[in-house]
Amino acid sequence: MLDVPSTQRHPRPERHRGERVGWLRAAVLGANDGIVSISGLIVGVAAAGSPHATVLLTGVAGTVAGAMSMAAGEYVSVRSQLDTERADLAAERVELRDTPDEELEELAGIYRARGLDAALAREVAVQLTAHDALGAHARDELGFSHTLTARPLQAAGASAAAFCVGAALPMLAAVLTPAGRAEPVIIATTLAALLVSGALAAWAGGAPVMRGAIRVAFWGALAMAAASLIGRLFNVAI
Repeated sequence: MLDVPSTQRHPRPERHRGERVGWLRAAVLGANDGIVSISGLIVGVAAAGSPHATVLLTGVAGTVAGAMSMAAGEYVSVRSQLDTERADLAAERVELRDTPDEELEELAGIYRARGLDAALAREVAVQLTAHDALGAHARDELGFSHTLTARPLQAAGASAAAFCVGAALPMLAAVLTPAGRAEPVIIATTLAALLVSGALAAWAGGAPVMRGAIRVAFWGALAMAAASLIGRLFNVAI
């Protein structure tokens, strides 16, 4: 079998975690919000002495409202980012049309600042301008990239779906647990789910797994403690 020279071998495609940023942030936020919001909601209602049916109904209503809220919030936020990017690109397009020489010098200056000598920086700027002037300025002047491009529908869908998945965990614990034991079981289930969620998010993003798990669980425990305290202070069955 012939050995293929190293210069002729195709390099393996590299996979970077930055490619996940668009949907990962929305999914992690949605899942954690679903777990914490719904568990806190039903723990608070249960602590107030409400009937089990009311606790479940509260969780269902909170899940629907929360998922819609997360989707709308993500869509509006990311859409605003996309509108800003498009406005900047439109302005850059006008500048390239009206003052091409100044834009070429600006691009060359960016490459000089990154360490290229003046002659090479200008040559790179000339070639990239000839190939795709707007793309070069979008990437190197404005900091836009295909990986980090705003995608409103993707963010909204990921956030809403993740919220429902996260909310399903405390809801399932509430459904399967007798009324008298609902609160401690929901709290334990939620803490376990937050530990797993934090660990998975940290692993997907390349961060320390244990630190991510503990960080998410801590804030979730704090939220449930506050909800339980409020419920006990009112102690009024709905």
